[in-house]
Amino acid sequence: MKSLRTVFRYVKRYPRLIASYFTLNVLSNIFSVVSLGMMSPFLLLIFKKQDTLAEAASQTGGLARLNPINFLKTYLSEILTQPEGDIKGLGIICILILIFIVLKNVFLYAAVYCLTPVRNGVLNDMRSHMYSKVLRLPISFFNDKRKGDIMSRLTNDLSDVETSVVNLLEVLFREPVTILLFFFYLVILSPQLTLFLILFLPLIGLIIGRIGRSLKKQGTVVQEKLGNILTTVEETLGGMRIIKAFNAEEIQYERFEQQNDELYKSKNRVNRRRDLASPLGEVLGVGAVVCVLWYGGRLVLRDKFLDPGDFLTYILVFSYMIQPLKSLSAASYNIRRGAASLERIESLLQEPEVVENPENPVFLQSFEKSIEFRNVSFAFKDAKILEDINLTIEKGKTIAFVGSSGAGKSTLVDLIPRFHDVTSGEILIDGVDIRKYDLHSLRDQMGIVTQEPILFNDTIAGNISMGKEGITREQIEKAADIANASSFIRQKEAGFDTRVGERGSKLSGGERQRVTIARAVLKNPSILILDEATSSLDTESEKLVQDAINQLMKNRTSIVIAHRLSTIKNADEIIVLQKGKIVERGNHQSLIELDGIYNRLVNMQEIK
Repeated sequence: MKSLRTVFRYVKRYPRLIASYFTLNVLSNIFSVVSLGMMSPFLLLIFKKQDTLAEAASQTGGLARLNPINFLKTYLSEILTQPEGDIKGLGIICILILIFIVLKNVFLYAAVYCLTPVRNGVLNDMRSHMYSKVLRLPISFFNDKRKGDIMSRLTNDLSDVETSVVNLLEVLFREPVTILLFFFYLVILSPQLTLFLILFLPLIGLIIGRIGRSLKKQGTVVQEKLGNILTTVEETLGGMRIIKAFNAEEIQYERFEQQNDELYKSKNRVNRRRDLASPLGEVLGVGAVVCVLWYGGRLVLRDKFLDPGDFLTYILVFSYMIQPLKSLSAASYNIRRGAASLERIESLLQEPEVVENPENPVFLQSFEKSIEFRNVSFAFKDAKILEDINLTIEKGKTIAFVGSSGAGKSTLVDLIPRFHDVTSGEILIDGVDIRKYDLHSLRDQMGIVTQEPILFNDTIAGNISMGKEGITREQIEKAADIANASSFIRQKEAGFDTRVGERGSKLSGGERQRVTIARAVLKNPSILILDEATSSLDTESEKLVQDAINQLMKNRTSIVIAHRLSTIKNADEIIVLQKGKIVERGNHQSLIELDGIYNRLVNMQEIK
């Protein structure tokens, strides 16, 4: 099964622990079988069947010679000839049963002790692999996927794998060994009765297989509906102001309630099929025991092929074998249920990494000359976003991109740090295609300040120093000074150690943006990318942030996406984009004189 191959890809990282678990499990089951086999001489001794005991001890032909209990029977038959031999024999049997049970459980605990790191390690490795994959995926993946669905795979799907597929590891490595050893002992005790028993096993497997067939499909539906709910919850938490402002609470609740009800019904269908495994297994097990009692009783009473002690031991061993069979039956249900989650996890892990590091990368030590776009086009799926862009950005220059929403400004700028790769053409830095550069060294030359300030639930100092190691407090404070952030930071009770909350919720918009600018200042990049960094701020905050940006842009190559055109009047060159093409270019004054698209945008914003 494909889902099992996925799990075993992680299991094979722990060969020694798996080998130890298997070995210890075999030893545990051997002592378990022998302890159960002790019931035969015990029953013969209790019911004064010395003749049967002596007769059994004399059997050395066929499979009887493989039965270790026959050696004990031989020893007991000799002891019974001594005075009070029955009491002495009883004591020996009880002591041996205790020893075997102790050894069985010692090895069983040691086996589980070895398996625990494997089970937890598989989940830990899978979780790390998924998170690492998420970090490596291109930006376009997250534009196309719902965050709630990705979070569902990292949490609920992984939890489902833990409770179903990974639990199968214990069953898979333990129960088959148990069944084989018990079955082998049943063959030794009575080949005829065991052959009769085999006739029922295909029937049991057929019934279980038919009932569990639809679980995999239903499990996929459950995880998809759970992903829908997580997406709705995330959207609700992020857009609470809008929901309340537009009196949309009831609409959102109805939407959530509908999705929740669909999940409820889907989980009911899956759980009902899964819960059928235990009662079905018990009914089938008891039915098999009844058949064994009937046929085995005939062998004892009429055909004399089996002595009473061995028959009762046979029943006991067979009843102990039912639980491992039930465990395998339940595991078959669980593997079908968990397979859906594993497929969703595997689909995430197999997502193509469109932006990859080259095999023999060139390391960009410093930016020296220019950034050049040569016949660059970019399309996302079937939609062409940029077409035939030719542009050179000289070192130390400030280049601004303007245009209406959807013109391709942000996409064009995202191509430089390789958030996406060009569909055709090439982008060169210092004459080398950026796809040949080491990805880390390429992005290390760039600092980015976005329209929405992205902060993490850490301290202010931690957010400023993000991605940098060995940074001193003095360097952090200096970066904050340049970003006009020191004044408000020092007013906080904990200063630079103040936690900013989730997504910087404890700071105002202007404060968050100045922290992100301080982060860019500390990185000291050669190339600075500003993506409408002041468009969402009020006038007072915009002035403070713009002053910080002006400080940051000194002596740097700056690429600016501008919404408020007043911020780019002094740019060395302004590029006007429309429908993914460059339609105008020049400085502010030359574009005004051109009296084209840029001049119309300026007049709309009333820039004097």
